[in-house]
Amino acid sequence: MITRIRDVRKSRGLTLADVAAACDPPTTPQTIGRLETGMRTVSIDWLERIAAAMGVPSSALVAMPDRPDVPVAALIGLNGADAPERPRTLVPPSPQGDMLGLVVETAQGDYRSGDELWAQRLEPAQFGRALNRDVLAPRPAGRFAFGRLIATEGGRIQLLPTTPGARQLVLDVPWVAMVTTLVRRL
Repeated sequence: MITRIRDVRKSRGLTLADVAAACDPPTTPQTIGRLETGMRTVSIDWLERIAAAMGVPSSALVAMPDRPDVPVAALIGLNGADAPERPRTLVPPSPQGDMLGLVVETAQGDYRSGDELWAQRLEPAQFGRALNRDVLAPRPAGRFAFGRLIATEGGRIQLLPTTPGARQLVLDVPWVAMVTTLVRRL
């Protein structure tokens, strides 16, 4: 089985230590490295643990013939654009069962009109993962609040809205949806 653990990890900006700590139960960065390089056999259990730690479906960690690869043509850094030293691919976004979509109609904060946001639904025990990230939170009567999650205590959260001059909100919510992917058309 050909895995794409390293490609997915790097595309999400995670280190070996990040993934190891996020695994349930936690493991060592060395173990994740061995699984990435094929020095250790990757079982279905390991694929599911690593996928959960990175917030992707386990199918994203396996090279599949029916899924197109997006080759990396260049790495853009301080010295401009350079070719990668070894072939790399990007993992196209794929929806999961707990994903929600958001569409920005009016520019605000870092978001432009027309941006599409993919958000992962989190339960109260997972709210800590969304600290300092933008989230969607349900409100009564089918309304929502959107902003930066700045604090959490139990099911209560503190949101800083993205609109200028808006006041901080303190809400009791059963879930939040953490923005994980921004799709912006150029």
